[in-house]
Parts: sequence; C-alpha cells; structure tokens
Amino acid sequence: MDWPHDPDGDKGSEGRRKYGHAVLAKKVDEGEDFPFTVGEYVEQYGDHPVRIDYERVVSVEDIFEDIDDDTQFEDFPEFHKTAGKALREKDYWPYRLESA
Repeated sequence: MDWPHDPDGDKGSEGRRKYGHAVLAKKVDEGEDFPFTVGEYVEQYGDHPVRIDYERVVSVEDIFEDIDDDTQFEDFPEFHKTAGKALREKDYWPYRLESA
C-alpha cells in the first residue's frame, strides 16, 4: 500500500520505536482536540499507517472500521478505551490475557 508518509519515519512509528496504540494516541492533542468523533478522526488520519508489530502495518481506517462513525470521544481515557478495544477485536493487540 502507498502510505502518505513512511510508517517508520518521524510521522509514523518513529523508526519502529512506536507501535499500535502509541501511534494512534500521538495524533491527538489532549488540550485542543476533544471532543471529536471516530468519523472525524478517520477522515483526518484514515490513510495513515500504524505499525502493529515488526512485520505488520495497517491503516487507521482498518483499525476503526467496525466502530460507529458517530462514536464521540470526550477525553483521552475514552479514546484509549475505544482504540484498545478496536485493536484487540481486530487481533492487532500483541498481548493476551490468560483466563483461569
């Protein structure tokens, strides 16, 4: 896929130092961007690359495609919870909890 910038450059995962959730969160300014909706976020960043692990890069749009565009984020905790849930549901979260 042709990305608008290098997934491992300064605008992406910073030379593979930042992955998944960190790449999503660094696009948001806590003091200025809230509230906003999933649709607004995807409209602005949908084609941006997100490095999931050392082998896989997906788009922001891929991560949020199953979340309603009207879902609104009032603050960073809401954004983090929704982004984390979306990453886990897509199996883009590298860590697994063991259930008893």
